[in-house]
Amino acid sequence: MVNPLEENTYCRTLSTGMLNVMRKNGMLKLEELFEIAERRNPKRSFLFVSKVLGRHIPVSPAVMRAVYCQLADKFPTELEGPVLFIGMAETAVGLGAGVYDELRKRFPDSVYLTSTRHPVEGTLLCEFKEAHSHATDHLLYLPHDAEMRHRVMNAKTVVLIDDEATTGNTFVNLLAALQNDAKLTCLEHVVTVTLTDWSEEAVTNRCPLPVSHVSLVNGSWSWEPIPDAPLPQMPEVNVTAAGKYNVSAKQTWGRLGMIEPARDLSPAHAAIAGERLLVLGSSEFVWEPFLLAERLQQKGADVKFSSTTRSPIAIGFAIQSALSFSDNYGLGIPNYAYNIAHQSFDRILLCIETPRESIDPALITALEKIAPSVEVLVYE
Repeated sequence: MVNPLEENTYCRTLSTGMLNVMRKNGMLKLEELFEIAERRNPKRSFLFVSKVLGRHIPVSPAVMRAVYCQLADKFPTELEGPVLFIGMAETAVGLGAGVYDELRKRFPDSVYLTSTRHPVEGTLLCEFKEAHSHATDHLLYLPHDAEMRHRVMNAKTVVLIDDEATTGNTFVNLLAALQNDAKLTCLEHVVTVTLTDWSEEAVTNRCPLPVSHVSLVNGSWSWEPIPDAPLPQMPEVNVTAAGKYNVSAKQTWGRLGMIEPARDLSPAHAAIAGERLLVLGSSEFVWEPFLLAERLQQKGADVKFSSTTRSPIAIGFAIQSALSFSDNYGLGIPNYAYNIAHQSFDRILLCIETPRESIDPALITALEKIAPSVEVLVYE
């Protein structure tokens, strides 16, 4: 018989300390939602690795869509519009788009916007910091489209979406930037949305506006460092700049705003019933690849979705394997693909928003060892 207390607690001992998590609310078991990993980051050496996000662990698109629906079902029913949804780069860009997709018809005067670490041509709305991250700087752009711009600047409700919250500091920093730098003076209500929330309503305590919280589970955490444990060394990935390769001018999915999904990444792509297929997004370009993966799954393929990332994580715990290669933006920073090298697929679709020549040949070589067929899909 399972001890109820054990279902509400999660403990892991890492090389630099012990993490303890206590669930307060939420019906899902903690180990169904995440596993821990070790960051290669001296500022915070643990990382919650989601099992339902589709970033560091390949996940069925149907599972991801179910999570979007679960979060949408918990959402406040009465919100003043316009409603501005913001997804946090890079990890929660797709999560934010998915939650928005489930709620956009409920709030017809809404708009989705993502933060980014890849500058584009446009008007910068504001900047903010994610202090504990491997890449601290976030940029937020004002949409080119007049209607989307109107919804952003006149938003009465702002919805902040991230995969998890530990201290709430990043949300607080973004809110301050929206009010003080972006001059969003109409804001009346804040909603935070996370898969897991361990911040103990820190945003509520530090925000002058009413705040609602939406998550699958919430609770608290504590970290007990091991004295004199050597801190990990982090690769140089803290870069927010334009690289050698330009991103696609086709900005349909959030960096310059989105009202409804374009669903136009390789629309004629076919699926073979039962084939084991991995759709691999890249960096912040994950929403249109997810929609492609979802469509191919609905046509009968056995699909998993994942993405490349700049997040440096050690092998162990949630991370069973890792590929390392240069980023496809031409920034000269290492990128990674986790938990696919120890698997096998019939076909891999690598989806990018940069030119085909931007791909590190080492990545293609590594993927060809995992699947006999590797196709590159360029969003253009």
